[in-house]
Amino acid sequence: MFLEIRHLRTLRAVAESDSLASAAEQLHLTQSALSHQIRAIEDYYGLTLFSRRSRPMQPTPAGRRFLQAATQMLPLMDALDRDLRQLAGGDTGRLFIALECHSCFSWLLPTLNAYREQWPNIDTDLSLSHSFEALDALKRGLVDVVVSSDPIDDPDIRFVPLFHYEVVLALSPQHPFVAEEVVTPQMLAGETVITYPVNRNRLDIFSRFLTPAGVEPAATRSSELTVMIAQWVASNRGVAALPAWAIVDELAQGSIVARPLGEGGIHTTLFLALRQQECDQAYVAAFIETARAAALKTLKDIQLAS
Repeated sequence: MFLEIRHLRTLRAVAESDSLASAAEQLHLTQSALSHQIRAIEDYYGLTLFSRRSRPMQPTPAGRRFLQAATQMLPLMDALDRDLRQLAGGDTGRLFIALECHSCFSWLLPTLNAYREQWPNIDTDLSLSHSFEALDALKRGLVDVVVSSDPIDDPDIRFVPLFHYEVVLALSPQHPFVAEEVVTPQMLAGETVITYPVNRNRLDIFSRFLTPAGVEPAATRSSELTVMIAQWVASNRGVAALPAWAIVDELAQGSIVARPLGEGGIHTTLFLALRQQECDQAYVAAFIETARAAALKTLKDIQLAS
């Protein structure tokens, strides 16, 4: 038989995405490979599956029949895959998760909800008491996963990349920097910089922007809560370097404005840190897959890591 499960996944991704590029990213394919796969199906059956004249592309009657089959079959195949992996790898375990990323609740909670439905026998929980020594807690076995944007070189820990994103400077709409296209380090010498309460060498705005330029801000203040930092910025009580995806709502409302940090901007990656010996456990691999899917569905302005 010509048809494979990957063909159904391909057509579903195209139908659910606003472009071929985003569908290709979701499937971890190049756009050329994705187009070739669709064309191969169309050539085999002598049918057109999508109208190329509309943006996003709309399914033809044949495409809709494919999607109907995908809707029925893919959940069954996913459930079979999950059940077999649980039988092979054991269906019990523990995933206590610590956060070094203070902006991550927006996608981590949907991740946990989806994961608990699929792996109900895995004991999952968020551990908020280890946020500032999370990697040490991971090595000691107190937690099992750490969400971090600050990988270290440690043979006992594997850092699995989730997605890439830009760190931007958040400003009040009344701030004079709004008139600038790009913010330079020297411009922040007279500013109050609001950060999360972690060491400076783990903050991108210092380690990759201010410190290399030899610039010290006029003052600093900190908060553990992204929403509080955003409120301080909106009231013109300082500026803050934040993930672009973490302030999408505030940007849409106009309560804050974002500008790139430097000509090329600051781009970084979010990771899941895991103990090396546990990375191949089926329920751990499933959590990684669920986290990536939830991030892609929940967040804007990110790129999934391969």
